[in-house]
Amino acid sequence: MADPLLDDVAALLREAAADVVVPLFRRLDASDISEKAPGEVVTVADREAEKLISEGLRRLRPGSVVVGEEAVADDPDLLRHLHGTGDVWLVDPVDGTSNFAAGRQPFALMVALLTDGVPVASWVYDPLDGTMAAGRLGAGTTLDGTPVRAAGSAPEAGALRGTAMTKFLPADFRRDVEAGGRRLGELLPGQHCAGREYLDILTGAQQFVLFWRTLPWDHTPGTLLVREAGGVARRFDGTDYHPADEGRGLLVAASEEIWDEVYAALLSR
Repeated sequence: MADPLLDDVAALLREAAADVVVPLFRRLDASDISEKAPGEVVTVADREAEKLISEGLRRLRPGSVVVGEEAVADDPDLLRHLHGTGDVWLVDPVDGTSNFAAGRQPFALMVALLTDGVPVASWVYDPLDGTMAAGRLGAGTTLDGTPVRAAGSAPEAGALRGTAMTKFLPADFRRDVEAGGRRLGELLPGQHCAGREYLDILTGAQQFVLFWRTLPWDHTPGTLLVREAGGVARRFDGTDYHPADEGRGLLVAASEEIWDEVYAALLSR
């Protein structure tokens, strides 16, 4: 059964990708890239895509609020809306900006809708391979329109494949994760694009991903999609991820059993 909201936002992301993002891929000049914070770059594609997406979302839900990654860089007070009421959109116009700016894949466009502080719908789109994931709270997740489950029966720990983003981990956590990775089948270094990591859990290319930094636009879309596909997204202390939380550390897995196995391998002390 068609879902107009899921379809309309998916169409908006495809439009932003086709009109703004993809035409600029590997065509940026030095003047098109700047540093918004130490080690954090932003491109003209990020800013133009966020403007196009934000305007489209406000048309879809008049009176709604948009909290975009680039808007927050200019006005951090926008984050207060994550604790508020009504409809609030989270937007990551180009997830994986460092890849995009360097002319590398992957990168993605991501949106999530919160109603009264609760994530209720989300979208992750990889424009280069055309994969669109979309989902609603309580209604499941689709990949390119087809319902998807993140995992069937869980493999043994020694056959599990996933990503650990160790760059920002504190030294003690990093040591534990790197040592524990030897108990798993394959521990990948990460793709510098959270959206693609979540898509890879949904497609079965990997069974888990571990993050330290948990900015809301990076993780709200993907965590809802994975949960609606039968997966788990929890902080290292076992509490469920929520975009308004300010904690660090997130382990996402395709199932409860896989989450437990990966936690035991990488994080139990």
